[in-house]
Amino acid sequence: MKKGIFITGTDTGVGKTFLTLVLAKLLKNQGFDVGVMKPLECAGRDAEFLKKKLKLEDPLDLISPYRLKYPLAPQVAFKLEKKKFNKEKIIAAFNELTARHDIVIVEGCGGLFVPIAENYFLSDLILDLDIPAIVVARSGLGSINHSLLTIKQAKALGIKILGLVLNKTSKQKPTLAERTNPKVLKNLAGVTLLGCLPYISRTNEKNILNLRKKIKIDCLFDTDTRPLSSWEKLDKKYVWHPFTQMKDWRLDEQLVIEEAKGCYLKATDGRWYLDAVSSLWVNLHGHRKNSIDNAINGQLKKIAHSTLLGLGNLPSIELAKRLIDIAPKNLTKVFYSDDGSTAVEVALKISYQYWQNIGDTKKAKIVHLKNSYHGDTLGAVSVGGIDLFHKVYKPFLFDSISAESPSCYRCPLGKQYPDCRLACLKDLEKTLRNKNEHIAALIVEPIVQAAAGIIVWPKGALKRIEKLCKENNVLLIVDEVATGFGRTGRMFACEHEAVKPDILCVAKGISAGYLPIAATLTTENIYNAFVAPYKDKKTFFHGHTYTGNCLAAAASIANLDIFSQEKVLEKLQPKIAALKKGLAGFKKLKHVGDIRQKGFMVGIELVKNKRTRLEYDWQERIGIKVCQRVRKDGIILRPLGNVIVLMPPLAITRKELGFLLKSTFNAIKEVTEG
Repeated sequence: MKKGIFITGTDTGVGKTFLTLVLAKLLKNQGFDVGVMKPLECAGRDAEFLKKKLKLEDPLDLISPYRLKYPLAPQVAFKLEKKKFNKEKIIAAFNELTARHDIVIVEGCGGLFVPIAENYFLSDLILDLDIPAIVVARSGLGSINHSLLTIKQAKALGIKILGLVLNKTSKQKPTLAERTNPKVLKNLAGVTLLGCLPYISRTNEKNILNLRKKIKIDCLFDTDTRPLSSWEKLDKKYVWHPFTQMKDWRLDEQLVIEEAKGCYLKATDGRWYLDAVSSLWVNLHGHRKNSIDNAINGQLKKIAHSTLLGLGNLPSIELAKRLIDIAPKNLTKVFYSDDGSTAVEVALKISYQYWQNIGDTKKAKIVHLKNSYHGDTLGAVSVGGIDLFHKVYKPFLFDSISAESPSCYRCPLGKQYPDCRLACLKDLEKTLRNKNEHIAALIVEPIVQAAAGIIVWPKGALKRIEKLCKENNVLLIVDEVATGFGRTGRMFACEHEAVKPDILCVAKGISAGYLPIAATLTTENIYNAFVAPYKDKKTFFHGHTYTGNCLAAAASIANLDIFSQEKVLEKLQPKIAALKKGLAGFKKLKHVGDIRQKGFMVGIELVKNKRTRLEYDWQERIGIKVCQRVRKDGIILRPLGNVIVLMPPLAITRKELGFLLKSTFNAIKEVTEG
């Protein structure tokens, strides 16, 4: 990731160039290779001054890509000189400098809202460079107001502020304001007061190095000055983690995430890690995507939440229409909830009550497939088929019917596809045919059973299942919580086989990993079974406090905009092909038994014996060891037992995919063969 600090000020003449020189000298004195940049210079010679004082070999045109004649706002200066501004020129220069130096200090011009071009301000440049900033202010009268306004607005825009520096800009005796303002700002600013620099008449090496006790440069890379290990200690003391054996957690070294950008997460150890599991299968377009950030900020200025119990709200209405527009064409209604489990709970209750409402009260059973996973609430667990997750809760659960699921690598019938002609579905066919008068619905994870180890179904299985449900008058629920929103290469997995379910559940990627929201989509026919006179009590008595939350809905709308505006699915196809090509090389590894891929969902199953398909014992923690190994390379993965799961954001680049595949290959080889 880029290494840089942006120096911005509350105004002109507050000492930005001076602070840039001081920081560069002090960091160089600590052994850093430091570069500087003055992207826009209007009638000054600061860039030349810094280049000379720091003895930099970088070309002046690289340090200062735009040097303008007039001492005016850049936008005005550009117009007078009849020049055009191109931000890409500055970004390219910054990238070149970061390749040459350990860290680059970038000095701005004026304050945050100095206009550079039409509808483009200095604050936009800071965001485009994606580096944190230090705010510089005069130490005298007015500094409190100007500093607080600048810091507040910077935070609102999403700029990370490392701290505040006060400069004495004249050699006059300190005023009362200069003596008292630092203490006030330390309490009110909400950021670290990095230092109060005195006025010095000569910027020689000795004078500048004497300032090292006046400024906290140790805070520049981590604004929280508590020891790194304290976060881990607090986590281990207070937080109970999901799907985690806490005895191991308390003993092992753990990462604590503090921020993110693009496909990377930054931990409190200062390192950036590739988020190769999309923060558990939810992140699509990368973290801190500007358009989604802006949508949430815009909605926050209107209203954060309003109940759907007896009221509507604008974002939930717009999102419902947008979801119906992209869903299979038979679906017409949207019921909101909070997450994947609740979306499934809604589907189960709707499917049961539908038959009750139309008078077919015998149809009360739910069929699910073996190896299925639909969430962790009790209804969802009742239709789960993974003993590790579900067996302990069996006394709490309602009775359901399980049927064999497609699983080619470990076929329960010992057959081979396609010669098998989907014989694995005979069990389901028999169940539906013999018990259809008692079955309300069948629930499936379409094409990919994710939590079971990324088990990818053979072609035609989902279509056959749809046909069986129609023949036996059974509702088909497809749980697209994991597979929806591009994960399989299509918006929804059921599109691969033109399947039209009666009920569709979505969550995870619906908001691109920003906020919790889920939706259960149904047909008009199902919806109409609940539309009745009040006295009949056929209402769907189900709901959640945050159903249709305004902020989450706004994020989801922005997510769908990105899909259409940036042609996400079209651009994804070459990356899916590249992923498939890269995975082919894993077949030569001695302990890779099976490689399963559907779009951007990948499961690499590790086995003790490739010929017999003998599994590793659970306690050997082979999957965990591989994931611990790739973490050394700066990658975060989470296994499913002996299956290594790759599920990166859709926005990952081809280069990052190559890095992920190379590291995973080497880790598997080292752990299983070393």
